[in-house]
Amino acid sequence: MSQSKGICILGSTGTIGVNTLDVISRNNENFHVVALTANTNDEKLKEQCLKYQPDYAVMVDEDKAERLQKTLSKHACETHVISGKKSLEFVASHHSVDYVMAAIVGAAGLLPNLAAAKAGKRVMLANKESLVMSGQLFMDTISQNGAELLPIDSEHNAIFQAMPLPLDGVQQKKGVTKILLTGSGGPFREKSTDSLKDVTPEQAIAHPNWVMGKKISVDSATMMNKGLEVIEACWLFDVSVDQIQVVIHPQSIIHSMVSYVDGSVIAQLGNPDMRTPIAYSLGYPERIEAGVKQLDIFDAARMDFEKPDFDRYRCLQLAIDAHKSGGFASIALNAANEIAVDAFLNKQIRFTDIPLIIEKSLEQVTSGTPNKIDDILDQDLSSRNFANNYIIANLNY
Repeated sequence: MSQSKGICILGSTGTIGVNTLDVISRNNENFHVVALTANTNDEKLKEQCLKYQPDYAVMVDEDKAERLQKTLSKHACETHVISGKKSLEFVASHHSVDYVMAAIVGAAGLLPNLAAAKAGKRVMLANKESLVMSGQLFMDTISQNGAELLPIDSEHNAIFQAMPLPLDGVQQKKGVTKILLTGSGGPFREKSTDSLKDVTPEQAIAHPNWVMGKKISVDSATMMNKGLEVIEACWLFDVSVDQIQVVIHPQSIIHSMVSYVDGSVIAQLGNPDMRTPIAYSLGYPERIEAGVKQLDIFDAARMDFEKPDFDRYRCLQLAIDAHKSGGFASIALNAANEIAVDAFLNKQIRFTDIPLIIEKSLEQVTSGTPNKIDDILDQDLSSRNFANNYIIANLNY
């Protein structure tokens, strides 16, 4: 790289944000941090600001932003602290920013990610919900503003590496027949389905292979994470849902595969460490140091593959069906899932209630796809309200 790139990390205190800063530290001649953002974790953001000295820090929580600014001033740190959701859009589109790591979890990441796309940034997307909620609108925004979209999810990053370039919507003409989207199956892959109603949040967030946040870990246990990834892959790679096959691969060594018309299957392999796709997206089209241990194929020893059991993983089937139904259903799916996972983590519902809440929420939605941001946000709010009310009326134990 000939010039240092300015980085904005949306969600810097989460797992993706922390790993991004680790990769930047290993390549500090190539990158400088312009902005870091967090929701409520002002203590972690303080440590990051003191180390990386960004121009801006955003705390969504106003009181914690004020406390953070006072603390940084005492340490003679010149980082300017601003607050509120609109501030996320401000830093994501700032003229000093070249690359935006979009790592805010859930629907909260949609508007700042769109702001980055409108400003023509390289958007490194770790927030799959943006495409689940606003696929066509988001992809159009990227295209119309000359922005770049690089996927951070290990599976989509693997597909990106195995796809013929450029990704211009004519994959079939280049011989692509199918995407094989891998997933570990989560911590309950071998647990009897009858016993799933008794699993605890602590068990659900104990992923066997990956270090992730609580919400995404629960999504992995239900395989909703894979369902959202199916929808995301359809938008990213301009393929139909019928061209994607989900493959359970417990070892998480193969991160995904692309099948070609000549019989070839190209796979991307590596140790399960998010710093690999982060480094690939930061350095693209070059490759840079990630700090990841090299894969020893002899240590891996074996790789297993299974078809998903849709009775066990109802959320996966619900996601596939929602995408076929249209954008309103995808928005409802995501909104209801966020509400249900939060309720499960707070021990208000059982693990097996998560797909039930989503299914009931989807029953309230008509087919079709919104093309305006206000319609997307209205459907999101409506589905959240329904899911909350359904839990209160039927499932609060």
